[in-house]
Amino acid sequence: MANLIIHNLDESVANNLSIQAQQHGQSVEDEARQILRLAFSGTTHKAGGLGSKISKRFMEVGGVELPQPIRSQPRQSADFGETD
Repeated sequence: MANLIIHNLDESVANNLSIQAQQHGQSVEDEARQILRLAFSGTTHKAGGLGSKISKRFMEVGGVELPQPIRSQPRQSADFGETD
């Protein structure tokens, strides 16, 4: 196993790492190790918004087809009688 020393780490990053480690019930070193492992293992969560997450959840149970709303023409902007 390799050793890693990080110099000049922002105080806020170190504090957040410590807080997260406490929340997960492990040491700061174990928390940092876990973060690095996840970052490079390829098993991290893929980017996607709420819609993507909902879609994925429904696809796991066979999906669902929703009717698409009929779109109307956009409304005309108000005419206040002003001219340029």
